[in-house]
This record gives sequence, structure tokens and C-alpha cells, in this order.
Amino acid sequence: MLPSFAMASINNVEVPPGFVIEEYADVPNARSLALGDQGTLFVSNRKGRSVYAVVENSDGSTRTIELLRDMSTPNGIAFHDGDLFVAQIDRVFRYADIEENLDAVPEAEVVEVDLPSDRHHGWRYIAFGPDDKLYISIGAPCNVCDEFGYAQIIRMNADGSERETFASGIRNSVGFTWHPVTDELWFTDNGRDMMGDDIPPCELNHAPRAGLHFGFPYCHGGDILDPRFGEGRECENYRPPVQKLGPHVAPLGVKFYTGDMFPAEYRNQVFIAEHGSWNRSKKIGYRVTLVRLDGNRAVSYEPFAFGWLQGQSVSGRPVDLVVKEDGSLLVSDDLAGKIYRISYIGNTE
Repeated sequence: MLPSFAMASINNVEVPPGFVIEEYADVPNARSLALGDQGTLFVSNRKGRSVYAVVENSDGSTRTIELLRDMSTPNGIAFHDGDLFVAQIDRVFRYADIEENLDAVPEAEVVEVDLPSDRHHGWRYIAFGPDDKLYISIGAPCNVCDEFGYAQIIRMNADGSERETFASGIRNSVGFTWHPVTDELWFTDNGRDMMGDDIPPCELNHAPRAGLHFGFPYCHGGDILDPRFGEGRECENYRPPVQKLGPHVAPLGVKFYTGDMFPAEYRNQVFIAEHGSWNRSKKIGYRVTLVRLDGNRAVSYEPFAFGWLQGQSVSGRPVDLVVKEDGSLLVSDDLAGKIYRISYIGNTE
């Protein structure tokens, strides 16, 4: 059942005591986020075919600049060594020294990387790791299938050289990040559809090294064999998720909190943007959740910002997250066309 949508508003959105959520910027179909060295927020726009920059004015207000237009599904976006990288379905572009050229974007350089052109789960998520490598997700071109060269996260140098598969068995990851202490990869994965309301769960995963297989399409959620592809397989042969997320919540962006604004208990904990279900008789997701860790072990999974889902009516769909230099958390919403800022102001009583 596809979501029914209401007028966008954050009036019903709840955050923990001491926190405040407010509108930060208007960006049509706001998707992936990347922060520049000078504080510029770069925002992709998958359905609108554009890429934007959000710049803060001296009075704290923001202005939005359309940098690029007429692209083909530009979902993936990353900032690295002063340059902006934008991924369409089958190509990656590099725009040099972007923060010095917001009003006159330089000619694109095409990164030499061969990517599939399938549109099913074809929108890319990209990011640079602590190893200075460019990581790119390649989702399965289906609900569930076993196709060579898909369902993986690859990595390479910024020019596309030395490409390798870093992790496999990943149905469709649209968000990954690195632990601020260990530099190890963590990522979300969207569980398969058409197995009912409550299975399988979506996943938060941890890849401490290259070469791990996370189960798809044979095993889901660490312990559920696929009814078609699971025959003759054993789930213990694949790496299980650190945390099973809600079934069909569609987890996308994921970030460790690395700022100093929030209370100390949030530092190095995991925030996840849950875009919200479609393959479910009753909707769930449409929120930002928090996974608390003890080392690499999840000890809780709880709502942090929620209320975009009222009954079965939806007013917003969180997509990606980024921690600003001031310690506030930015959240993109592709339904409302907004960027929200979550900050901590402490006890106001």
C-alpha cells in the first residue's frame, strides 16, 4: 500500500526533552547530504534531476543555490579534498574546487568507473572513507534475485582506479558511514519485500574488513532463509546485522554522532533516517531512530525524532543525515522538500 501524504509540517514531530527541531532550508526532493570544508551543505535531488548548495547567511538564515540541473537520478553526492562528486545511475562526475565556484560551476570530469544502468535500486549512494577511497553502493536490480555484480558495496580511488568489491550480500544500501574511532564501515540495508508485514527486518550492519557477505539473497536478517534462494544454505555462514530494524521501515542515511552539542551519552552513537514503509498493510518508519552501542554491540533501538507519520497519514520522509560543525544534526526530507536542524538547548524549565 503506497503512503497517503498530508501537508508537510514539523508541528507534530517529537524529539527528546531538551532538543529542538526546526526548518533549516527548502530544497525540492532533498535526498543525500554532504558538507563542504567551508560549511556549504550540498544536497542531491533524485526526482528533480538537480543538485543544490545551501549556504548560511550572516544572520543565520540560509539561501539555496541550484548548482546542477537536467541530470539523471543524481542521488549520490560526496565532498572530498575540495571537490564535489555526484553519482547518476551509471556515471560519477567530479566538480573541482566547488566551494569557490558556487556561482559558476566548473565543467564536470567523468570518473572512470563502470556502473550498471538498471533503474531498479539503481540510485547510488556514495561517500569517501577514512582510507580516501570512494565507496559506491550497487543495489540488486530486483526485489530478490541472484545476479552477479550487484548487491554489493564497491570501493576505488577517487579517479576510479583500483576498484574492488568491499562487501557483498547487500540488497540495497542507501546509507553508510564510518565509526569515528575505529574507522570501520557501518551501513543500512533495506530488507526484501513480499514476505508479509513483519518479515524480514531491515538491517544495520558492520563491516570491519573487506570480503564479508551479509546474506542476500539467501538469508535475511541473520536468521531467515529466503523461500526461493535459501534452499541448501545456512544463515550462520553469513554475517548477521548488528541491529535488526523494523520490517520495511526503509532505513537510508546513517551517521555516528560526533559533535559536542548533544549530551555526552549520544557521542559515537548511531542515528538512522527511516524513509518509511510501502510494502506493509500498516505503515511504520517515517522517523529518525537511535541505535545505542556498547563497543560494536547494539544495546537499544529507539525513536529519536518521530511524528511525520500520524495514523496512516504521512507528512515527511527522512532520507539522510549529517552532523554540522556546531554539533547540530541536519536531516533531509524528500517528501516535504526540507532540511531540518535538530539542536540541543538543554532544560528550559
